[in-house]
Amino acid sequence: MKIGTNNLIKGKVIEIKEGSEMGIITIDIGGGNKISSVTTMESINQLGLKIGSEAYAMFKATSVLVAVE
Repeated sequence: MKIGTNNLIKGKVIEIKEGSEMGIITIDIGGGNKISSVTTMESINQLGLKIGSEAYAMFKATSVLVAVE
């Protein structure tokens, strides 16, 4: 995976709140810290995100993106 940002934080998915079109993914990044991101349900499904999945929180400008290897 090559990404054009240096702002990557790896963690584990601990919660997925599913909506009809959008979902909220919460990633535990360690040290008692968590990051949440709102994304489409289509993206959640395409990434195969599940509770316990390893994922990255990526920061670019005002966006937080989620990625998997």
